Amino acid sequence: MKAKPVFHPRIFWDVNFEKLDYDEKASFVIERVFERGDVEDIRQCRRYYGDEKVKTVLLNAKYLPLDKLYLASAVIDEPVNKFRCYILRQLNPELYPY
Repeated sequence: MKAKPVFHPRIFWDVNFEKLDYDEKASFVIERVFERGDVEDIRQCRRYYGDEKVKTVLLNAKYLPLDKLYLASAVIDEPVNKFRCYILRQLNPELYPY
């Protein structure tokens, strides 16, 4: 059994951090770490879940902020147009800011 990663509690501010099941809620944890974590949190995440699992989850994520989308693209070595959240963003363009 792998050692549990140590993430900063600020990443999971809205859930009970102590009772979070990292294996059962893997998709939630991976998306949240990439969305709110720093470089060390991302390293811990990749070490725990493995690159293949991280890649699968990130490619299928419904939402990632634009800057984190480009980071995820670089980390898993996939173009942004392969990400589900990028495709969804193209289908629902934002209003032009004035």
